[in-house]
Amino acid sequence: MNRAFWQDAVEAAALPLLSLGGALLLFGLFVALGGHDPLAVWKLLFVGAFGDSFSVQNTLQRAAPLMLTALAVALPARAGLTIIGGEGALLVGGLACAALPYLMPMPPGWPGTLMVLLAAALCGAAWIGIAGALRQYRGVNETISSLLLGYLAVELFKHFVEGPLRDPASLNKPSTLPLDSTLRIGSMGDYDIHWGLAWGVALCMLCGFWLRSTSHGFATRVVGGNARTARLVGLPVNRLAITACALGGAAAGLAGGIEVAAVHTAANASLIAGLGYAGILVSFVARHQPFAIIPVAILFGGFGAAGSMLQRRLGMPDASVQVLLGFAFVIILASEAMRGRLFAQRGNAAAKSPAASPTAVPAAAVTATATLSSASGKGEAA
Repeated sequence: MNRAFWQDAVEAAALPLLSLGGALLLFGLFVALGGHDPLAVWKLLFVGAFGDSFSVQNTLQRAAPLMLTALAVALPARAGLTIIGGEGALLVGGLACAALPYLMPMPPGWPGTLMVLLAAALCGAAWIGIAGALRQYRGVNETISSLLLGYLAVELFKHFVEGPLRDPASLNKPSTLPLDSTLRIGSMGDYDIHWGLAWGVALCMLCGFWLRSTSHGFATRVVGGNARTARLVGLPVNRLAITACALGGAAAGLAGGIEVAAVHTAANASLIAGLGYAGILVSFVARHQPFAIIPVAILFGGFGAAGSMLQRRLGMPDASVQVLLGFAFVIILASEAMRGRLFAQRGNAAAKSPAASPTAVPAAAVTATATLSSASGKGEAA
């Protein structure tokens, strides 16, 4: 492997870490302006997230939905689409999980649990798939459409929870009927961590292997790299992009179903907690890499778990952690923009170099993508 490869690898790992460090420094300055000791705040952030077994369990439980909502951003991003509607897919998935027992009797035990989770995943896939289809077939900006679909999902969620599906026994906090105890997701052994964490880790691993080790995943990455070139070599660009959106939406919908089946036991306003929006930040910090999403989601789950400790120990608002996440998001976006300019300058320098071979890499790329094209049949028309 050449020097440029290792340089890119170091940059890919260092930029998120430096961005998080910068966010912590800015957060320390922010709390200092409020009269708090930054060192004490940083210490409590660590203690609240990983200080003891209770904190670790709380962190891991919060990380489970973040892994899945981050996939709703990461998978479409690998196909060249910027989807930020994971919150909407999570809500329709949670609503579908709670509503399915209204429509048909559920078998007890794991078959019924799989049915409600499958309903959640399918509804989430359809919800984000709409944004992908609008982008590919009608040219509608997927970022705007997925964001607007998220607002629509919130209103639909409130309509059904407070109207047709409302449990008459829920007075001050409208809710659907609780899921039967046999349909709920239990804890992992004696730990206060539900099995949704295992689902999240497994799906991140599967998506990572899919992107790296399968022809379909490689074709998706080719589309994300240059859709025009992918069309020229015969890849089904529209189908691949919409599939990536549907898979991401299924992950976010599953997150909503797991939150209902493992945490809330019913669909209610507690599900509207911004987990889909937090997943955007997790995906960007992980650079849309499914394997990297796992540790990043655990880190941000720890930030969320530490918020209550900041409130108890220092009297800071529980939402102060959101300021830290905001700083991190802004710095991540700025670092990505700087990295893009660095790559552009490096590419221009390489193009001007007399030692650069203009044919070797394109020939290899055409050979690989032509093989994928022949394996997948005839491509779509441009």
